Amino acid sequence: MMGRALIINTIRFILLIATQVFLLKNTGYYNLSVPYLYILFILLLPFNIPNGLLFLLAFICGLTVDIFYNTLGLHALACSVLAFVRVIFISVTVQRDGFDNEPEPRLGIMGFRWFVFYTVILAFFHHLALFTFEAFRISEFGYTMIRVLLSTLLSSVLILVAEFVFYRKKVR
Repeated sequence: MMGRALIINTIRFILLIATQVFLLKNTGYYNLSVPYLYILFILLLPFNIPNGLLFLLAFICGLTVDIFYNTLGLHALACSVLAFVRVIFISVTVQRDGFDNEPEPRLGIMGFRWFVFYTVILAFFHHLALFTFEAFRISEFGYTMIRVLLSTLLSSVLILVAEFVFYRKKVR
């Protein structure tokens, strides 16, 4: 079972990074709304993953995107923030005894409302960290917040579309 999860997550990592780099890198709406589908890799990691491994995988995921985007660690930082918020969000919203029955936070497992809230909150904090450190000016606060909100909306919609494409109902 552990080997299967490793293979699935490795394939997911490669496909999402490739999609981000080769398909979504130059898309967006006048740099106001930029899609970041690759964060889905971190969102779909299993509930029972140790926090140290979660942070390491998030950092590696962000660093891989940084290499292709030439952004000097911005995505690594944003993915680390995303992992931190993920730990807090899951500890607040998911019961500990539910981890055995629910292996990973997928749309078909956790339900539409929970997954949308999860996606929007985590994408928001990822984009907030990314765009704030990218601008790094108080004078651009309004522009940065517009970018954060519009990019969160676009990324969340893309993530939900991707989840619906691979949607599987919970088996009870």
